[in-house]
Amino acid sequence: MQDLNHEKSWVSQWDKLDERRQNIILFREIMDEGDDVTDELNEEVAELKKEVEDLEFKNMLDQPDDRRDALLTINPGAGGTESQDWAEMLYRMYIRWASDSGMDATVLEYQHGEVAGIKSATIEIKGNFAYGYLKAENGVHRLVRISPFDSNARRHTSFCSVFVTPLIDNTIEIDLNPDDIEMQRFHAGGKGGQNVNKVETGVRLIWTGELSNGKEERVVAECQQERSQLQNREKALVMLKSRVYDLEKRIKEEQKNKLESSKMKNEWGSQIRSYVFHPYNMVKDHRTGHETSNVDAVMDGNIDEFIKAYLMSDV
Repeated sequence: MQDLNHEKSWVSQWDKLDERRQNIILFREIMDEGDDVTDELNEEVAELKKEVEDLEFKNMLDQPDDRRDALLTINPGAGGTESQDWAEMLYRMYIRWASDSGMDATVLEYQHGEVAGIKSATIEIKGNFAYGYLKAENGVHRLVRISPFDSNARRHTSFCSVFVTPLIDNTIEIDLNPDDIEMQRFHAGGKGGQNVNKVETGVRLIWTGELSNGKEERVVAECQQERSQLQNREKALVMLKSRVYDLEKRIKEEQKNKLESSKMKNEWGSQIRSYVFHPYNMVKDHRTGHETSNVDAVMDGNIDEFIKAYLMSDV
């Protein structure tokens, strides 16, 4: 049914384009008869161009996993408070992007930093082509700014890694041996009432096993969103399977790097995008060359142009 609905959406969008085309023909015939409908004609032409471009962009998302929901994990690099604060800024950016895109964002795991920011966070983002769009964000993000935590107001550079994996559903079979999975319980911090704060409702699952290429891998997933330990365990198991699936997908795509190497190192020379707040304002994607000076809009979640530039490129 999902595949059928997907195909129907293509037909619907094509019919809409054809309707625009018919309107343009009609307006041109009206103009030939002497009536001035220039504004209406120009508006239809502009809309047709925009919708064709949108459909062409959507056509780039043709991989089986592109239509899936996504798991997005943010981890700060070395640098303590600086990087942890940068991680929280990215967390806010993706929450805003999901909301503006009409997608649902659910926080599955969130660890506060000692002074500010976050140690890590995992967000489940549900919506049409969530993974297809967000796979453009996979990599290291670099920030240059005057540090609010430095009494001497010096310029600092911080790094964070963003990892995006497709969220599996019941159409994908991932069989993990229960004996290979270790479960750890912990107190879930934050909101949720007495049960969440006083009982060990948070669950961390650790799978250690062999991938299809013979390499042994250790994969961790944790969830503290739900009120009960059982619900958190179920969520964490889906996350765990999704990450194992992503590893297997990389192998099948003949990408030589496993998960740890694909994350890249959080330091100079490995970033996919730079966010410069000082001495000038600029956000630049190093893969495509796309850039903007409106850093405030980007940090408020306006990253569609960067995503589009990446997906339309040959990167």
